[in-house]
Amino acid sequence: MNQLLTPVRIGRLVAPNRVVMAPMTRSRASDTGVVGDMTVAYYAQRASAGLIISEGVFPSAMGKGYVNTPGIETEAQVAAWKKVTEAVHARGGRIFMQVMHCGRVSHPSLLNGATPVAPSAIRPEGQAWTPIGQVDFVTPRELSLGEIAGVIDDYRQATRRAIGAGFDGVELHAASGYLPEQFLSSGSNRRQDVYGGSVENRARFVLDVLDAMASEAGADRVGIKISPEMNYNSITDAAPEATYTYLVHQLNGRGLAYLHVALFGSPKFDYHAALRPLFDGAYLIGSGLTQGGAEALLQERKADATVFGASFLANPDLPERFRVGAALNTPDRGTFFAPPTAKGYIDYPTLVPAEVD
Repeated sequence: MNQLLTPVRIGRLVAPNRVVMAPMTRSRASDTGVVGDMTVAYYAQRASAGLIISEGVFPSAMGKGYVNTPGIETEAQVAAWKKVTEAVHARGGRIFMQVMHCGRVSHPSLLNGATPVAPSAIRPEGQAWTPIGQVDFVTPRELSLGEIAGVIDDYRQATRRAIGAGFDGVELHAASGYLPEQFLSSGSNRRQDVYGGSVENRARFVLDVLDAMASEAGADRVGIKISPEMNYNSITDAAPEATYTYLVHQLNGRGLAYLHVALFGSPKFDYHAALRPLFDGAYLIGSGLTQGGAEALLQERKADATVFGASFLANPDLPERFRVGAALNTPDRGTFFAPPTAKGYIDYPTLVPAEVD
C-alpha cells in the first residue's frame, strides 16, 4: 500500500496525503515584502499537497534577510497573503505560513540602514543577498532583554496576522542559522543572562517564541522546523546532540502540530532515531527525498509525513505524479531565485493542463 497517499493528522488538520510542500524562498515579492498574483498562482497550483508550508516570511521589518522576500507586518502584506490562502483553499488545499526572522543573517541595506540584531555581537561568515548584489555580512548588534521580549511579541503578532490572513497554521523557522537557531547554538550565543550559557537558557528563546505563537493560533496549529548540524550561515554548536535532544524534550507536551526535521550531509548521530520517540505530534522528515525514500520512511514508521522541496517546485501536481508513477519535471535551478517573472515559477507543466483563476 502506498502510504504517501493516505491521510494523516497534523495537529488540527487531517491532511489527505503525506506529501508536504517544503518552505522554499523564491524572492518574488515586491521591495516592500508584498506578494503578487503570480504567488497566488504558484501556491494554488500546488494545492494537492497534504500540506503546503510557505516560503519564509519575516514577522517584522528587522527580520528581513534577503532581497524580495515577503513579510506579514503591514496591511498590504496581509491583504496579499489573503489572496493566496483563498486560492489554495478554493482548490481544497491547506497552507501554513513559515515565520522566518533572519537575525544576524541580514544587512543594513535590507533594514533601512539599521544594524542586524542577534543574541550576541558575532559576525557570521559569508555574504548577504541585497538590492545591490552580494555583500559581506556585518557584525550584528546584541539584543537587550527588553528587545528580546519585543521580538517574541513580533512573532506573536505575526502569527495573529497570519491566521487573520487565512493560513491554517504557522511554522517557526528554527533552522538554517536564523535568529532562533542563533539563540539555540553555542557558537552564536555568548550571552550570560537567562537566554545564554546553558542549553536550558539557549533553548529559552525558541520555547518562548513557540508559546507566544501558540497563544494566538492554538498549539495544534503551530509547527517548528529544525535542522541539527546543518551548519548553514556560519552556525555551529559545541554539543548538538545534547542541544536538540533537550529542545525536543521541551517541545513534547506542548501540543504542537508537528516537528519538521531536515538533515543535510551525514551527521554521525542518528537524530531521527533519537528525536522521533521524544515528540508527541506529527513527525515530518525532509531534505532530498525521492518517492521511494519517502515511502520507506513511512512504511518503517520513521515519519508521519514527508517533505519535498525542489521536486514540488518543479512538479505542481507531485502527489498525482506519485500516484500514477509519472516522470518528474527537472527543476531549473537558474530560476530558483529570480526577478518576479513566471519562468521557473508558475510555468512548470502538469500532467493535465489546468489554469489558475
